[in-house]
Amino acid sequence: MTTTQSSPIVSLQEPKDVSIEEIEAELHQLWQNYSSSEEGLTASRATTFSIVVYEPDATQQLLAALGFYESSVDGIAGSQTTAAIKAAQKGYGLSVTGKPEPELLSKLREEYTQAKQNDSTEESTTAAPQSSPDLESSGVTNAIAASNPCRIITLCPTLGEDEGVEAQVSAYCPIDQQSQNTTLVCCEYITLRGTAAALERIRGMISTLRLNELPKFVWWRATPQPEYALFQRLAANSELVMIDSSTFNNPEVDLLRAGDLIEQGMPLADLNWRRLSAWQELAAEAFDPPERRSALGELDRVTIDYEKGNQAQALMYLGWLASRLQWRPVSYQIEGGDYEIRKIKFSAENQRSIEAELAAIPIADQGEISGDLISLRLSSTNLEADCCTVLCSETTGCMRMEAGGGAQSCRIEQVTPLFDQKTEKLLAQQLQRQTREVLYEESMSVTHEIVQLANS
Repeated sequence: MTTTQSSPIVSLQEPKDVSIEEIEAELHQLWQNYSSSEEGLTASRATTFSIVVYEPDATQQLLAALGFYESSVDGIAGSQTTAAIKAAQKGYGLSVTGKPEPELLSKLREEYTQAKQNDSTEESTTAAPQSSPDLESSGVTNAIAASNPCRIITLCPTLGEDEGVEAQVSAYCPIDQQSQNTTLVCCEYITLRGTAAALERIRGMISTLRLNELPKFVWWRATPQPEYALFQRLAANSELVMIDSSTFNNPEVDLLRAGDLIEQGMPLADLNWRRLSAWQELAAEAFDPPERRSALGELDRVTIDYEKGNQAQALMYLGWLASRLQWRPVSYQIEGGDYEIRKIKFSAENQRSIEAELAAIPIADQGEISGDLISLRLSSTNLEADCCTVLCSETTGCMRMEAGGGAQSCRIEQVTPLFDQKTEKLLAQQLQRQTREVLYEESMSVTHEIVQLANS
């Protein structure tokens, strides 16, 4: 078994099929068997926290990435999913059944791989297929076990016929090679597969599988679904619900949902928000000198370039900036074009008007994260104001932003690539933090206002 962590993972129990009613008894027996060992090596279950991972299969994600599907990637089979499946089956010359046949999934994976190689994936798409939900091949899930031994309950909604819920249990243990301790503290895996409707029927049982009197978390690897009873129940009994807006298929609509949930008091965290930290820190540092700080009031032009595919990072960064400078959004206009230009106007406390422009830049060699920031420019129509600041990715350069500098002298900084921004790293950090973040919620409040204008 491979893992993205340096600590090796040893298998204590390979995935074993059990009935739902036998899950706890099977795990109890497993730990009894390993409570002592003639070889001196023992293993025990972790009593740290439990996390529910909601991870749909790749069908909807692939349909979205190939332009067949434009609704929420949530693992819930509805009329739009059926229509997308039929369109894909017809387009690829397969039998048109409206059902996610194995041959369709195979064809979708093949076409997506080919499209990525040819850089011809539909420009309007924003969702990127995620890893397989199977625990034995999920490096991200193994990373949770390696750094945070706990109980992981993975829900794998499928799009096929409702045939109830299949359950598996397994156990894996991270090995600290520098420790002399012969007792392994291991991670319990419970995997439940079935349609979204089938999983919803047993939502009460899923809640009871989470360890009592210990922190409880949810990692919702799909679009948040406030109307989905299973989502509501899990979120209501969790210290934190984690999402990743880099996978949103309709960022403006889905960010609006996330903002609604925060306003309702849900403890929400977005892993994609953490990817903005270097950009936020450099912008703050640029205005640390007293003479530049005093010029902040003259700032009235913002330009943000991001990798075409997902505007979530750009919108959240803009929300963060506006929340710090007390700007309120007043209009949102989508001009479209090759760069899918979005123009947002703000009003400051002194009635000044601020204009922001977001541009989606086509990138031949996109990174793992859809919609990463490329560069940004903060400036003023007052050419005497010392506030012009240009930030850009070290791997991309600032040519477009520098060219727009005009007569102003700009402070230029490069954002060093952060290699710890991969999902598994961010997730491990968030689990160790375990608390809601006020700055994120304040920033999302403004982002929520921005996307409300977009959807009005």
